[in-house]
Amino acid sequence: MIRAVLKSGFYGMSAGRVSSLGWILCAAVCMASAPSFAADKAERRSAVPPASSKNVVKVSGKSQARTVGAGAARAAAPGARKREGSTVDRRANDQRPTDKRAAATASRVTTQANARGQTLRQAQGSERRGKHDTRSLKDDARAQKAALSGKGAAPGARSGVRAAESGAGQGARWMKVSFAPRIVEPARVSIGQAIGLHQVGDPLELRSSVAMVLDQQSGETLYQKNADAVLPIASITKVMTAMVVLDAGLDPAEVIEVSEADRDTERFSGSRLPIGSRLTRSELMHLALMSSENRAAHALGRTYPGGLKVFIDAMNAKARAIGMEDSRFADPTGLSSGNVSNARDLARMVRAAHDYGQIRRFSTATDLTVDLGPRQTVFRSTNRLVDTPGWEIGLQKTGFISEAGKCLVMQARVDSRSVIIVLLDAAGSQSRFADAQRLRKWLLERPSEATQPQDPLQRNAMLVERF
Repeated sequence: MIRAVLKSGFYGMSAGRVSSLGWILCAAVCMASAPSFAADKAERRSAVPPASSKNVVKVSGKSQARTVGAGAARAAAPGARKREGSTVDRRANDQRPTDKRAAATASRVTTQANARGQTLRQAQGSERRGKHDTRSLKDDARAQKAALSGKGAAPGARSGVRAAESGAGQGARWMKVSFAPRIVEPARVSIGQAIGLHQVGDPLELRSSVAMVLDQQSGETLYQKNADAVLPIASITKVMTAMVVLDAGLDPAEVIEVSEADRDTERFSGSRLPIGSRLTRSELMHLALMSSENRAAHALGRTYPGGLKVFIDAMNAKARAIGMEDSRFADPTGLSSGNVSNARDLARMVRAAHDYGQIRRFSTATDLTVDLGPRQTVFRSTNRLVDTPGWEIGLQKTGFISEAGKCLVMQARVDSRSVIIVLLDAAGSQSRFADAQRLRKWLLERPSEATQPQDPLQRNAMLVERF
């Protein structure tokens, strides 16, 4: 039909033949153009890398593909990432697209590869900075621990550092550092514990390493334990301070100001008396004996005629005058461990101090309210036995420093008998009061021996045999 048309032309042909000829021509044109169309489609497919390739990352308009995570970016070596990017560029360039669509596709792939390479380089730099910061923080924590403990930081120390970075490593960083454990100094042992006085047994199982019970009237020793051991006496020193002040006949109503010189520079202990407080000499003595206020006792010695050195000399002279042969005094407060004595000398001191009415009254008071300028302050006794039922205490004083342990001296009446009790170097905070209760109970359970006079030699022999 085609040849007939070519020879005779379109003239003289029927309408049906002309229509059939048009369809045939269209089919021929499609068949002729099919190979070139298929080739173009194949070239476009070969220009785009496959989605399953391990070396190429497909990037969408918003985020990277899920196949590449943060862990894979950190684990990839720099050389491998560089080769990977160059491979993508080479593949894109080798395709040589023949139309604009293929060229745009290849350009997009190249841009995506370059962006991925830049992202990987940023992640690598962030990782290096994070490791450097972590090492620096760990070194700082170990140095801090070593400075606190005086030793090198041990491997595997509990100090840890946690750093979290946002974005490309330029965001905020959170860190958690556990500090080195607090250094706790061991408790200091008293001198009595150091020399083994607590190892000496006694029938009452007292917690004090030194104990003595003395009959106030006859001077007879009723009970003793390490009575000749010379130890620091802490704030029991304030009894001697009060006696020296009263012996001087100073005006009790004179107002004394607590100054910076009264601050404790021996042990840096605190005080409820602020610097600048103004109290009478009588009030200062009251607080020194009842509440064991160190600044009050020091102010009494500082304002003594002639100064503090003259006052300390007067204390030692008073001790020799009342027969305290094994005692020495170094300051009016007892904060110095140079204030030393033994149970026998302290019993003599309490016996002499009982003759001072102000010492008896001030030391056994339960509380005192003083005006400290803008407010009134209530001070209370350091001895809980002064208002305990069953006790009739005429004089008392407590004391404590680490070298002396817990100390207590008292004058009391037990079963109509005046006795002097001395307890030094008690093991616990309440042990001295418990030991006083044990001694009182022991005195009450032996009334016949306590009331019937006996020859001192026979009495001492019986005590030695019993104990």
